[in-house]
Amino acid sequence: MRTGNSGAAATGTAVLLAAAPAGRGRAIDAASVLPALAAVPPGVLTGTGTATVVELADPLDPQTVLTRLRAAAASPGPLVLCLAGQLHLDRRQQLTHLALARTTPATLRYTALPWHWLAGELGVRAPGTTTVVADLAADPVVWERLTTTPDLLYLGPGPTLYGRVTPAPRRGEPMAPVYLRSWAELWRSGARLPYATLHAESAAHAATVAPESRFLAPAPAPVPVVEQDPHPAILAAAMAGRHGEAAAVAAAWEHEALRRHGPRSEEAVHWTEVRADLARLAGEPARSCELWLAAAEARLGLRQRPDDPDVEGAVDRAHHQWEQIGDRARARTLGPLLVALRERVPGRRPGALAAVTRRMAD
Repeated sequence: MRTGNSGAAATGTAVLLAAAPAGRGRAIDAASVLPALAAVPPGVLTGTGTATVVELADPLDPQTVLTRLRAAAASPGPLVLCLAGQLHLDRRQQLTHLALARTTPATLRYTALPWHWLAGELGVRAPGTTTVVADLAADPVVWERLTTTPDLLYLGPGPTLYGRVTPAPRRGEPMAPVYLRSWAELWRSGARLPYATLHAESAAHAATVAPESRFLAPAPAPVPVVEQDPHPAILAAAMAGRHGEAAAVAAAWEHEALRRHGPRSEEAVHWTEVRADLARLAGEPARSCELWLAAAEARLGLRQRPDDPDVEGAVDRAHHQWEQIGDRARARTLGPLLVALRERVPGRRPGALAAVTRRMAD
């Protein structure tokens, strides 16, 4: 982590994430772009006087990446995510993932970062404060889906996404992240160019190297319409397997509830619960459990009684999702939080607290 300061009041955050599987599964030499990006002054990356840079080079664990992204997203200032890596489809859940260093086809669900996690963390930020610059190689299934589903990599209404996606080479040397490297070179030139200009120049350069590339540029940001009920569309997207889209729309509505009603409001808690149920539908019990725990704590913070059906329901759902977590380390991390809630909200199932305690002791 490094910081630059030229005296201006605004503080920005830049996250440099380069990830690709080790060995023969590597389709892009993602980490090769990091020295060029690291040479850019922090304030130039974010367009602010003061900036913090977080560098993640070939990370191993998706939860670690999620934690670092969540911390960066919590900063109120401008956020720029520079991302180099490769995309794969989890054929069982039909979800797009960003491969990490330990990812293999057999372990994709557990060792790669689901793309909709990015949408969930970045989509709640205020529009105009978040920029993602991505240079990505796509496996054949993801590449084909980009043709039929143009918004496959949609991150929500807040973030602005510029990028290049190229089909992963089937054999031979990994491809180079020339699109993102071009951004770095333009930044290092000292010119404070608009992002649209940086994208256009970098795309033109990358197209000469890989003419088959697809380039991503921002579309008009959808704005939630308060008069409409978004729940049917969100549920339809989730049931159709478009979990990233459903999570991004729900995150946008949660942001709108926070803006209108504040974090200590029934409306904000409701959308946390919607996101928790979407995580369940996406087959992410740990994420669902985490969100249900947060919803239960929020309801207790609103002075709802421990025997209130909404409070009991949130804790019961957190408990059920916790029991579905296959990663024992992740279950141990969330277990003490569930135990603390069960002590306050025992629920109507006899022995619920004892059941958690027994499993924690196994």
